[in-house]
Amino acid sequence: MSVLATTVNGVARIEIARPEKKNAITAAMYQLMADAFAAAHDDPAARAILIYGQNDIFTAGNDLEDFLKNPPADMNAPVFQFMQALGYAEKPVIAAVNGAAVGIGTTMLMHCDLVYCADNSIFSMPFVSLGLCPEFASSFLMPLNAGYHKAVEKLLLGDPISADEAVEMKIVNRVLPPDDVVDFAIKQAERFNLLPPASVRATKRLLRSGWKTATEKVIADEANSFGQMLRSAEAKEAFTAFFERRKPDFSKFA
Repeated sequence: MSVLATTVNGVARIEIARPEKKNAITAAMYQLMADAFAAAHDDPAARAILIYGQNDIFTAGNDLEDFLKNPPADMNAPVFQFMQALGYAEKPVIAAVNGAAVGIGTTMLMHCDLVYCADNSIFSMPFVSLGLCPEFASSFLMPLNAGYHKAVEKLLLGDPISADEAVEMKIVNRVLPPDDVVDFAIKQAERFNLLPPASVRATKRLLRSGWKTATEKVIADEANSFGQMLRSAEAKEAFTAFFERRKPDFSKFA
């Protein structure tokens, strides 16, 4: 299985479980995760949702080969179903990150409610280097959290983000030793078992209400730009270079 979903002691656990491919996410995996979120939403026994990977990897982002074979055609594509399921989750969502969190692996964290990472975690959003643009409202949420100039470094230049820097940029709540991250996240998620669920949901909704409309608009704008750029000559050169294991040549583009 590439995605494992179980509910234990009030926590709906969603594990990205494709370590042989560095947890690269396929369209089928996005659908499985979207379905797991929907099941957690409908399960009264689930008071919180936890998403995590393995001890050495969170996710390498999109599986590029699968992504090119199954590009998202519209907002009903599995990747958007997952984004919507995460973005509209009424219950608290906790993320536990070990190792690399690439692309969607970083942007999804800005839609979680609590994020804990290992001290060996590295975050990156290499959209521009692939001839693409940010997605999942990261062009809005990154400068909102970290400030415009820091967002330029991370989104335009694609500079990696260390664990400590992720805390500084307000992507992560706390840095922990690698062996402690998932257990700590589980304990935090289990705290919601002791709280009134309706009050938790209402408070989460109110916390997000100030930027909900703006986030939705940016997601739609990014999706439109992303779809256009995915078909561009620049993206074709970037992806071809990736599969040929060479540096892309953008010198011919104006």
